[in-house]
Amino acid sequence: MGKKNELFGFGKGWGTIIYCLLMFWFYAGMVNDSSNIVAPAIAEKLGIPAGNVLNMGTVAAMVGVIFFFIFGAVNRKIGPRVTSFICLILAGIGYFGMGHAGSLAQYGVSLCICTIGAMSAGYIAGGALVAQWFPKKKGIVMGYTTMGHNMATGFFVPLITVLVARFGVANAVVIPTVLVIVLAVVGVFLMRNTPQERGINPDNVSDEVYKSEYFNDEIDEDGGWTLKKLFSRKTFWLVAVASGGYQFVSTIIITQLVVRNQEVGFTQAQAVGIMTILAFAGIAGSWIIGALDQKIGTKKTMIFFGIWYAVALLLEVTEIHILVIVFLVMFALALGGSANFTTSLPAAVFGRHGFKKVNSVLFPIQALVSSFGFMVNGNVLNATGSLRMSYVIAAIASIVVVIIVLFIKEHEYNRDFMTEQQAEAFTKELEGR
Repeated sequence: MGKKNELFGFGKGWGTIIYCLLMFWFYAGMVNDSSNIVAPAIAEKLGIPAGNVLNMGTVAAMVGVIFFFIFGAVNRKIGPRVTSFICLILAGIGYFGMGHAGSLAQYGVSLCICTIGAMSAGYIAGGALVAQWFPKKKGIVMGYTTMGHNMATGFFVPLITVLVARFGVANAVVIPTVLVIVLAVVGVFLMRNTPQERGINPDNVSDEVYKSEYFNDEIDEDGGWTLKKLFSRKTFWLVAVASGGYQFVSTIIITQLVVRNQEVGFTQAQAVGIMTILAFAGIAGSWIIGALDQKIGTKKTMIFFGIWYAVALLLEVTEIHILVIVFLVMFALALGGSANFTTSLPAAVFGRHGFKKVNSVLFPIQALVSSFGFMVNGNVLNATGSLRMSYVIAAIASIVVVIIVLFIKEHEYNRDFMTEQQAEAFTKELEGR
């Protein structure tokens, strides 16, 4: 049996970790990283400015907010196993449509479908799986699952670059579409909603540890949370904006990193090659951030992360070659971190009890905040012809998030971290007794 603070002992939980990693790979690859190649290809095909195509990312995320609420409710009703199956199928359909779009409107609708499906699979269904399977190991587990983001940068971008160059954008999207549907089918047969369905305890701990160090009382499926109670808590809003804020920063960077690297003097081939090389550093970075989260806590890790991110971005905007290289290394090490916190921070603050309810409301707000990254890039690119000012905005946003995190109490509503008496009192408070 694993100990709750160790970094490798997940037993049967490894299957869940790999599944979530792959969902993140497809999300990051199809929605974010693909825009480096697919968006310019579509713009050229349609004869329109690339910024117009990029702005569809913000439209898709904003439209997605409505559907994230819907899939959050679906996830609560049917569980993350079946929810992820449905969402991955939608992601594949949407990605296929993006490559075959004959107009900006068709591209926008297809991107909406792909974004809704891929993000709901990775963050809503995947987040619920992580919270249930690894309530006290969620930091390091998200370090593993967010390696999917880095692997998308390292493998998805070169793959789609080669496919677009050889077969055209319409045929290039077919292979990823087939692969994501295969993952959906495998997941619906092999995944389980809770570790108990596999005959083990959360975090793969022993029965003795689970009984003595985890909250085991029977409570309702929503953990006592209602929409009104969540919206009335200041912490809820701080968590939503902070975790979404780092995603906003990462969206600004990763969705146009190839284009930005070309602006500072690299060829497209070099820019794609740089992403591939740095992605491997990012895999290590995801693990390091996850390990820090596990060892020193989510709050301290987020503060360190935000300062690191801001420094890296300010180095980049100097456009001095050696400092750009330093930025790229720093960014690669940090890439998986922002995705880590989308689940790790809510899971730390609210715990696993009622997490599906909390996340069904919180994730759409995270997604809305992060979606403005597409709009920033599109408008800055159209207005100035360069993405430099986008990076300045991202650096400022990183510091703002650090300030917000300072006001968050890390385990405020987490029953597994409360004493038994505190947890019981909190449950009665939510239930109005």
